[in-house]
Amino acid sequence: MIAFLVLIALVGIAAFAAISIYNGLVTKRNAYRNAFSQIDVQLKRRHDLIPNLVETAKAYLKHERETLEAVVAARNSAATAVRVAAANPGDPQAMQGLAAAEGALSGSLSRLLAVAEAYPDLKANQTMSQLMEELSSTENRIAFARQAYNDAVMAYNNGRETFPGVLLAGGFPAAQPFEVEAPAEREAVKVSF
Repeated sequence: MIAFLVLIALVGIAAFAAISIYNGLVTKRNAYRNAFSQIDVQLKRRHDLIPNLVETAKAYLKHERETLEAVVAARNSAATAVRVAAANPGDPQAMQGLAAAEGALSGSLSRLLAVAEAYPDLKANQTMSQLMEELSSTENRIAFARQAYNDAVMAYNNGRETFPGVLLAGGFPAAQPFEVEAPAEREAVKVSF
């Protein structure tokens, strides 16, 4: 009888441990998905600012049509990449596509802002200055959101790869952090007044 009670107690402890591990993995998976949604919010904010920036610059930069078109094309590509990544945050291909699209957008924005520096009237325009300040603020928010996402991905991946989580992690695929691959893409969009 005592052996039977000990066996039931051990099974109960094992079941409780398995449930705790499973729930911990679910919680960590939800945390990294939530962290990605914070990146998504900031990227949408960035993507919403860009058309206003382009429209404001158009009046002054009539000769820089290619630069403006490159910014619009990069923004559209980045918006598509965000939708793909949002459908499955943590997916390696989606995250690599998002990082590449956002890097291209940062590069085209840098070119636009460099061209804007060459036009004193545009540089002095209050709307342009406000938009550039908002863009700079958004870039900082994106950086913080990426860091939070990568921290959540690391905690999730650690939970699924360490013992005893590895025993129950079969249904929990690894998550991909948000990594910028090219060194030029690591630089924030340069905004100067």
